[in-house]
Amino acid sequence: MIKSSNGDTPFLLTYGTEAVIPAEIGMPTLWTTEIDLTKNNEALGMNLDLIEERREQAAIQEAKSKKKMEKYCNSRVRGTSFKPGDMVYRNNEASHARDECKLGPKWEGPYEVKESLGKGAYKLKDCKGNEIQRTWNICNLKKCYIHEV
Repeated sequence: MIKSSNGDTPFLLTYGTEAVIPAEIGMPTLWTTEIDLTKNNEALGMNLDLIEERREQAAIQEAKSKKKMEKYCNSRVRGTSFKPGDMVYRNNEASHARDECKLGPKWEGPYEVKESLGKGAYKLKDCKGNEIQRTWNICNLKKCYIHEV
């Protein structure tokens, strides 16, 4: 998976400065002892002036990262479609046909695709020719390969 960061903390993007934890205030450290208050106040003012620009850069970086992840995920998707007459299995968890234990069958069927309704929806019929009342999404179907002997 692709991960990236803009390098800024959420606290910095919200308040315009890095957080100082209470332990650093009570116990003198190099960072807290070497601060010049006038320069610090000027720097805080400049940070507040530039905070909008920093937020915009973070939003742009986030959009780029999301686009990159979307491209990565979409490249791994395998397109599948069924034609009328194809034999398929349907997911037992999706149909709730049988309430079985975890070792029960995951797929049931075979069923024949009666009609393609578009956008991955299908009407099915069983081996006896009875139409299944619900429509089925492509995510809950898989192709049935029947080998003839």
